[in-house]
Amino acid sequence: MSPAERRALTRLLAELDERPPAEPDPYLHDPALGRQRRLVLFISAASCVILAGWIVLLAATLPHHFNAHHWRLLWVDFDVILLAAFAATAWATWRKRQILILLLMLTGTMLCCDAWFDVGTSLATNGIWISAASAAFAELPLAFLAFTGARRLLKATVEAGLPAPASAGAQPAGSWRAAEGADRAAGPSLRRTPLAGAGLEEAFPGSRVLERAERARQLAARGRGAK
Repeated sequence: MSPAERRALTRLLAELDERPPAEPDPYLHDPALGRQRRLVLFISAASCVILAGWIVLLAATLPHHFNAHHWRLLWVDFDVILLAAFAATAWATWRKRQILILLLMLTGTMLCCDAWFDVGTSLATNGIWISAASAAFAELPLAFLAFTGARRLLKATVEAGLPAPASAGAQPAGSWRAAEGADRAAGPSLRRTPLAGAGLEEAFPGSRVLERAERARQLAARGRGAK
């Protein structure tokens, strides 16, 4: 190797040695979190399978027409719950509470359900135009605003939890610190922010891939320390 190549290799090795240690994955070091994550994944997957079969059964057996009982009470109760969701959202906004993110998602989901069932139950009736207009100009736009607000608040929460952007200009060009600083300066992204773990591998029931890797790393570290 030429002297220039050796100097470049030396700088690269020095930068690798200066890299901060990776933050431990809480799903590996907290057994309770690992069990909860596997349980949620198992329940979600099982619910998908059961619901798919239930949809096929309903499509094959439900009648085309049905006389619903307590129709007025059903819609009044739904609107009362929606009113409560709006009131709770207004309270959380006024008090600047973190639960506002969940309330916005709840309110937006209820508005979408309201539009869906209002239009769906008004098909082939004289009230279809009123239902379609209220869905297009009231319920769906409000739901969009609620979802957009929840996403912006979640993004602000993620930004507040990340370290301050590094200064890319203070690092040598081409170094890993300069690249990391430029990436952070571009702003955090919800799509690239992990939930809390390194991935979904450790979430599957019965999987111990990451646990075995962590155990092997610890054994290797003990072996080096014994020497």
